[in-house]
Amino acid sequence: MTRTPTAPPLVLTIAGSDSGGGAGIQADLKTMLANGVHGMSVIAAVTAQNSLGVQGYWELPPEAVRAQLDSVLSDIGVHAIKTGMLASTALVEIVAAALAASDAPAVVDPVGVSKHGDSLLAPDAVAAVRSALLPAATVVTPNLYEVEQLTGVKVVDESGMREAAEAVKALGPAWVLIKGGHLPGEPADLLFDGEHERRFTAPRLDNRHTHGTGCTLASAIASQLALGEDVPAAVAKAKEYVTGAIAAGFPLGAGIGPVDHAWRHR
Repeated sequence: MTRTPTAPPLVLTIAGSDSGGGAGIQADLKTMLANGVHGMSVIAAVTAQNSLGVQGYWELPPEAVRAQLDSVLSDIGVHAIKTGMLASTALVEIVAAALAASDAPAVVDPVGVSKHGDSLLAPDAVAAVRSALLPAATVVTPNLYEVEQLTGVKVVDESGMREAAEAVKALGPAWVLIKGGHLPGEPADLLFDGEHERRFTAPRLDNRHTHGTGCTLASAIASQLALGEDVPAAVAKAKEYVTGAIAAGFPLGAGIGPVDHAWRHR
């Protein structure tokens, strides 16, 4: 008797495209494949991007983003959703409404700038991220720049991460993961649910090729949630995956290369 294959857990990424392949939609789908789920995509923006930076970006029309969402959610469904670059107020509001209407856990990476410091979010869209997107998030994963952009809290050392987590939590997500990799010393991230905190540490690796780490981490968390892990376990497994990907990061072009999403398979 022939056995009919069953689909793996389903994860949808809503983000921007990275023409260099190291971040954005491309990193998300690679991460999802490596973590054992089926990745699907809604493209919110297209970037011209390489190892040296972002040369330009163009957001898609709201009706195009809404149509992609409707196509996936009405027919295929999802077990988890991850968001990344959303570019504008209109797109943030469309995506926030979709997250609020879905029962699937949502991991929000509130992308504000690229690895090279290039802006990827219109200034007037920050308010929509605060008021609409974060309250719909199961987990939000800001770096320290994004914490300051969203809350005004500036973190200068690890002791300030709890204040940052409390400030982001006040905006409405169920869980907050503050990424502290840009602080001096050993990298430490803080997971906070409003009452309890958990810190995740990793060795600082001697590798400058780290393009796509934020996208990769958020996508790995979403993948683990789709596989049935609770939030702390999903973050722990995602951190382990990202640490390995950073260790295996490789040079590409003349600038900062990507992490290696396939490190476990090489």
